[in-house]
Amino acid sequence: MSASIATVKVETSVEGRVLVMARVFDAPRERVFEAFTAPERVAQWWGPKGWTLPVCEMEFRPGGAWLYCMRSPDGQESWGKSVYREIVEPERIELTDSFVDESGAAVEGMPVMDAALEFAERDGRTKLTSRTQFASVKDLEAVMDMGVVQGLTETWDRLEEYLGNETR
Repeated sequence: MSASIATVKVETSVEGRVLVMARVFDAPRERVFEAFTAPERVAQWWGPKGWTLPVCEMEFRPGGAWLYCMRSPDGQESWGKSVYREIVEPERIELTDSFVDESGAAVEGMPVMDAALEFAERDGRTKLTSRTQFASVKDLEAVMDMGVVQGLTETWDRLEEYLGNETR
C-alpha cells in the first residue's frame, strides 16, 4: 500500500506499514522539542481541535511513560499510553504508543504503534517529522479509518498556536 494525502500544511504519506507526517513550525527546534517534554506544556495543545487533555501524566525519560486521556467536546474519551524508548534532545523522540483503558492497560485488539519524532532546524524554523510503524497494513488502515491524519493535523495546528502564544 502506498498513498499520498494532500493537506494544507502537513505532508502525509503511507509507505507500506509506515505513516509519515511532516510539518514545518515557525519556531526554533529547542522550543518545538520542549513542547513535548512536560505534562503542563503538552496539556495545553495535545489533541484535535476542541478536545482537552484532562489526564496527562508523564515521565519524560527513556523507559518512562506518558498516560493521557483526550476528551472530545461531547465527552467522548480516548486513552493512550506511550513508553519512551529513546530521547535525543532536541533531535528525536522514539516511543511505543498504544490504546489503553483508564488504568493504563492495553485495549485488546487495538493497534500498537512504534513512532519516531524527528526535529530538524532550518533557518530558525523546525521541521517535525513523525514516522509511525504498525505491525500490519491492516492495523495502519484501522488507525487511518479512525481519522489519525485529521486528528494529528489539528493537534499540530494547536501546537503551532501554542508556540506562537508562548511567552519567553
